[in-house]
Amino acid sequence: MTDLPDDQTLTQSGASLTETRLTEGEASTLLIACGALAHEVLALKRMNGLDHLDLICLPAILHNTPEKITDAVRAAAERHRDRYARIHVLYADCGTGGLLAAECDRLGVEMLPGAHCYAFFDGVERFEARDELTAFYLTDFLARQFDAFVWEPLGLDRHPDLLPMYFGHYTHLVYLAQTEDPALTAKAREAADRLGLEFTRRFTGYGDLATALTRKPS
Repeated sequence: MTDLPDDQTLTQSGASLTETRLTEGEASTLLIACGALAHEVLALKRMNGLDHLDLICLPAILHNTPEKITDAVRAAAERHRDRYARIHVLYADCGTGGLLAAECDRLGVEMLPGAHCYAFFDGVERFEARDELTAFYLTDFLARQFDAFVWEPLGLDRHPDLLPMYFGHYTHLVYLAQTEDPALTAKAREAADRLGLEFTRRFTGYGDLATALTRKPS
């Protein structure tokens, strides 16, 4: 089994934002995943013996420009579809405004439910029922990559005075933990302190991602 990747390798691969192949074999199904899910997908493959699944990841940094996600998924699906009986897209809507779902329908491939990864890790129905309008969320990936995906892109490393403008309407940070990792919990708590938000940790495990990967193909 492929070792879990360094997050940085899945953040950005040159200016072209190319995909990263993490597994390859005689699999019948291809997973096209957001790089932010690489650790979780590889862990689920290992734990459940899902050798029929191959995985390629698109750079997680695409989340900072969600208008590019649909085109990137389309290109990956068209590039690989002749080699696989099935393709599954491991993205939620992720800020595409329904465009990704429409493209997946056109391509005849499945995608994950929910508005974003916070929802499917927590469980889409549970997440929507919580109605936490003033919560800012972190996952394991975002706890590890808080500076690269939140602090620096918003310019808070250079202009901390912008903090109230970006986060003034939030009251607490919710860390949706996929694993029992004290080091990641400490990073998430530190992020909450830096943002001036109350901290809550909620263990979710792999949520609907596990359900999607372990469901038997029809």
